[in-house]
Amino acid sequence: MYNLSYFKEEDRQVLLQFLHDHPFAFLTGSFADGKQTATQVPMLVEEKEGKIFLHGHIMRQTDHHKAFLENPQALAVFTGPGAYVSASWYTDPHIGSTWNYMSVHIRGNIRFLDDDALISFMKKFTLKFENNNSSSPTIYDNLPEEFLKKMMPAIIAFEIEVEEMDNVFKLSQNRDEQSYLNIIERLEERGGESALIAAEMKKRREKLFPPGVEWDGSKFMS
Repeated sequence: MYNLSYFKEEDRQVLLQFLHDHPFAFLTGSFADGKQTATQVPMLVEEKEGKIFLHGHIMRQTDHHKAFLENPQALAVFTGPGAYVSASWYTDPHIGSTWNYMSVHIRGNIRFLDDDALISFMKKFTLKFENNNSSSPTIYDNLPEEFLKKMMPAIIAFEIEVEEMDNVFKLSQNRDEQSYLNIIERLEERGGESALIAAEMKKRREKLFPPGVEWDGSKFMS
């Protein structure tokens, strides 16, 4: 991960909202012998007594379940939209092009939960992603008993207490204002994920380039 201060988001609430908005995370770990395993898992984020917890579920007796039983250390990577940024859009185009993106990395030990906790999680989980529609036929409370008897024993709930949270919000903060505006314009023209990156850049423009303050690029040259 890039460890450059100008590509870091410092606002805790912004980071928590990012986790809520992009819950489908890349969860990776390793067996005791170092063999790696990974899967993509939707997760819920919860704050309790000033601590942050991730909650999710995986299938039992799969490689990632067995690996975490041997070695509970987990890394969860949450990612948002990304976009190619051409250096031809810069005021000085004679440098390398790049990629803008946002990513939050979370480390902590995974803990598997009991059956009661699994039920509690699945109720919250299904309701959240059905937009709190309690009449939806696919939330936990409305699923057929026969289906639950078959499927619930095949999965297990987990909890990760966040020990480290790092991030990269790489959004052209190291470019001069005219280049920054050019990038926004071109990304908006492209649409899709590029337009989402442009929207994030717009949120940060005033802080990066306060009115009446001349941009000083020297801090990005170290």
